[in-house]
Amino acid sequence: DEVARRAGVSKGTLYLYFEGKEALFEAVVRSAIVPRIADAETMLERHDGSAAELLAKLYRLFADVISDPKVSAIPKLVIAEAGNFPDLSRFYLREVVSRGFRLMAAVLERGIARGEFRPVNPVHATRLMIAPVLFVALWRQSLGRHENQPLDPEAFLSDALSTLIDGLAARRPRPVE
Repeated sequence: DEVARRAGVSKGTLYLYFEGKEALFEAVVRSAIVPRIADAETMLERHDGSAAELLAKLYRLFADVISDPKVSAIPKLVIAEAGNFPDLSRFYLREVVSRGFRLMAAVLERGIARGEFRPVNPVHATRLMIAPVLFVALWRQSLGRHENQPLDPEAFLSDALSTLIDGLAARRPRPVE
């Protein structure tokens, strides 16, 4: 009802274009999130600098994406309804989450190969890299609506990024005296 109202059409008109709520959800994800993931993948391909610099660029992109309340509502909706809509959950996992994990794994592998990052478990590390972004999206759509001092997504992600890069940094052996 709300989608139809915002679009200025009847609910019946929506169903001329979408078979049901699931198809409408997939269209929203494909228009609001998937192109940004494609932008991030292009950024990965074209980046010549350090892995830490690339990670910073990606976090800025993610901060822009999740600053849109309509976009930050999507992960919350998927998580809340995963048990009720398993096909949509698998769709989101395939189209968004898996691509995000592959993207972060590629940054991690690049940093390790170049000696910038220490070797870490890539499965765990990619999830840790995504966790602050997901936290901001979920927080903004839930408890963040009720706090007195709203979370600043850019500042939070900047601090998370700094902590992450410090934790990933390759440890240089200390010289023997």
